Amino acid sequence: MTPGSASLVAWPVLQTGGETGTPATFVADLLEGIGVPPTFADPAGAAITFLVVLAVFVAAARALVVPLVSRILDAQGLDTHAKRPLKKLTTVIVVFVGIAVAFGFAGYGDFLQSLATIAAAATLAIGFAMQDVIKNFVAGIFIFTDKPFRIGDWIEWDGHSGVVEDISFRVSRVRTFDNELLTVPNSQLTDGVIKNPVAKETLRLQFLFGIGYDDDIEHATEIIVEEAERHPEILSEPAPSVRLTELADSYVGLKSRIWIENPSRADFVKIRGEYVTNVKRRFDEEGIEIPFPQRDLSGGVELNTPAEGGAALGDD
Repeated sequence: MTPGSASLVAWPVLQTGGETGTPATFVADLLEGIGVPPTFADPAGAAITFLVVLAVFVAAARALVVPLVSRILDAQGLDTHAKRPLKKLTTVIVVFVGIAVAFGFAGYGDFLQSLATIAAAATLAIGFAMQDVIKNFVAGIFIFTDKPFRIGDWIEWDGHSGVVEDISFRVSRVRTFDNELLTVPNSQLTDGVIKNPVAKETLRLQFLFGIGYDDDIEHATEIIVEEAERHPEILSEPAPSVRLTELADSYVGLKSRIWIENPSRADFVKIRGEYVTNVKRRFDEEGIEIPFPQRDLSGGVELNTPAEGGAALGDD
């Protein structure tokens, strides 16, 4: 090296922690070049590198990875309620990986080592402090993948029923028919049996009509079927049907089976109520009784009265 060229070496050698040429040491050297003491230049350079790399990585990932994930979810045909939390999860993963990458560029350790350290710490904290949350989170994933119900569906479980208003990874929110909002942990919806009456495009309704033993079964059956065929919202295919299913103490049970299209809770209650009312009106017109429970008692009743002598003795 010539004496003239020595004056060109204005920056110190890039070296921090025994490593040369890292972005953190380059930034530290720049800070020293503008007069920052070396004691503060090294940690400041690492911190600046960490923040810049994290910001650049997250911005690039959101511009490239998140839209790519969105297109993949659209191609899978997932509902909006399922795509929203998955996009949030993608963002969290992007930030997590960005932190690990930033640690590596800042000279805080090897990339894989920093990633493993963060993952181990997060796993330990989550495992001990958030067991229930993890359980509900996993249950939420099963709900999104298995699709036992969707937003707007009417579901029944463990004696509760209502319309699903929101589904997240941890809880689902169900509006009851009394206008109460239930916040239900997802694990409760995956551990038990869920009834979803509106999962398909049609729904079968059943109702048991009771007639007297002296009434004409065939005539009552004809009335039940005719009223089903007259109702505009009861499907003709599958056709309404009636079966004698019960010989009770006070009535003969005729079970009607009808089908409705695009079912909802409101449609179910309304259509069944109108149908049953019409059948009851026809029964009254045709003289067919819907008997109420009754008991016939037979035998005698014996009353014991005190003897006259005993009564007189009691008067004394």
